[in-house]
Amino acid sequence: MSKDIQKREKLKEKPMSFITLVMITGFIGGIVFSSLAFLAYIFDFTSISPRVILEPWTFGDWKRGWLGTLIAIVFMGAISIVAALIYYGLLRKFKSMWVGIAYGLALFLLVFFILNPIFPGIQPFNELNVNTLVTTLCLYVLYGLFVGYTISYEESEISNRKTKEEEAEA
Repeated sequence: MSKDIQKREKLKEKPMSFITLVMITGFIGGIVFSSLAFLAYIFDFTSISPRVILEPWTFGDWKRGWLGTLIAIVFMGAISIVAALIYYGLLRKFKSMWVGIAYGLALFLLVFFILNPIFPGIQPFNELNVNTLVTTLCLYVLYGLFVGYTISYEESEISNRKTKEEEAEA
């Protein structure tokens, strides 16, 4: 019986590292919210398709089809890993949901004001219609909230766990 217990102990999963969780959170957030952006594009809530991310770097008509959409969504997930790591590095200690919302707003401003010239498929900010602005702003804010709150919550949980372990040792 003791050998069986030893085998189970060896097979126990080690907890995922915090950086791995941040990267997974970023990737999933990017996939989910770029998929929601594509649905918003399909239903004409926004004039900006996630495929716009491919325009500066790829050639051919394939990027306008289903393959282009799929690759753009996965690419957004990969870029989102970087955004999540930036949040982790700068803002993970803040426990307020407003920090995540502000981060999403900052990402929106970055894309639509600073990076806008890189993407020919995105009209200048003052030429975008209200539906596009409101929809994309909401998606960015919700993305920031998702990534920010997930990372900050996990940071808080790890901190609480360490405190409890230190109290138990004392």
